[in-house]
Amino acid sequence: MNDAIFPASKMGFGCMRLPLLNEDDPKSIDLPQFEQMVDLFMAAGSTYFDTAFVYHEGESEVALGKALVARYPRDSFTIATKCLAWAMPTKEAAQECLDVSLKRLGTDHVDYFLLHNLGGKRTAKFDEYDMWNYAQQQKAAGKVRYVGLSLHDDAACLDELLTAHLEMDFVQLQVNYLDWDDPHNEAARLMEVARAHGKPVIIMEPARGGRLCNLPDEVGRILTAAKPGSTQAEWAYRFCWNLPNVIAVLSGMSTVEQTRENMASYAANQPFTAEERAALDEAVEKLRTMAAVPCTACNYCVKDCPSGVKIPQIMELLNLEAMTRDHEFVKGLYSWQAAEGRASSCIRCGVCESMCPQRIDIIDQLATAASRYEK
Repeated sequence: MNDAIFPASKMGFGCMRLPLLNEDDPKSIDLPQFEQMVDLFMAAGSTYFDTAFVYHEGESEVALGKALVARYPRDSFTIATKCLAWAMPTKEAAQECLDVSLKRLGTDHVDYFLLHNLGGKRTAKFDEYDMWNYAQQQKAAGKVRYVGLSLHDDAACLDELLTAHLEMDFVQLQVNYLDWDDPHNEAARLMEVARAHGKPVIIMEPARGGRLCNLPDEVGRILTAAKPGSTQAEWAYRFCWNLPNVIAVLSGMSTVEQTRENMASYAANQPFTAEERAALDEAVEKLRTMAAVPCTACNYCVKDCPSGVKIPQIMELLNLEAMTRDHEFVKGLYSWQAAEGRASSCIRCGVCESMCPQRIDIIDQLATAASRYEK
């Protein structure tokens, strides 16, 4: 494995949720505040910045160019950007993304270029548009230093992709303490697959989109008792910072204060003590007891579903809402995680319920999901 791919610090700055001047306008980035955040981040010795072609409708890359590229020597930081080929109408549009990103950023190269959000039917577009060869061509041309992929899918999908594409330099995966042993998200197994293929990992969603920074009181009290004064965000990041084979852990920072807190947490980072790990395990167990549906993701229910409903994923989202008590967040996840098999597609045939070892009332649960997330 090439050690040069690892930046000096594992603290990564995610540029998907930048501060806004108008909360209703995702393009209205507060540049002066963002510049302060960049300065704090760089002063602390962290150098990894993550953006994408689509973040803030393209303005994330523009703002990063102004706040970082135009103000610091190019060799003092690293930039990652991403292409969502599956969301592009043509091969030409997909293959134009990198040049557009470079122009927005004001640089002649990016350090990390990701083929973004593979998995399911989305992967077919990357094949159709020849994005694998295209990315390697851009690497040979010097526009990209390292090429990787990201996905929100299971370990079997990751193994298949990395077996087919040995040329990938790294992967980006959703990893956090709630997903670690979860049968739906398989974070631990995903990390094992990446390591088996010799691919270092960038971690996204270490705080589950901020949900692990806003825990139910009965869960938060467990962590506070174990380490008074520690933030819930710090617990989430420490879990990921201390995993092996990690390039960077992304934090989608939105304020100067969040940046200060995160940099202080990283400076003080230590692996969990035995007592702290026991407290974290207790907190996770408490969260899981709050789950509404006893689904184990065995997938028996989907084998003969005539409508192709994403039953395990939908059950997991119902449970996530029960645990986080954040309807809008989960509804947003549903909009794309269940896009290829929505709950409303259920024809109530009952095949799924006859196959379910847990005897879950799947039909009624799908009706609940449709009413909560599709209106």
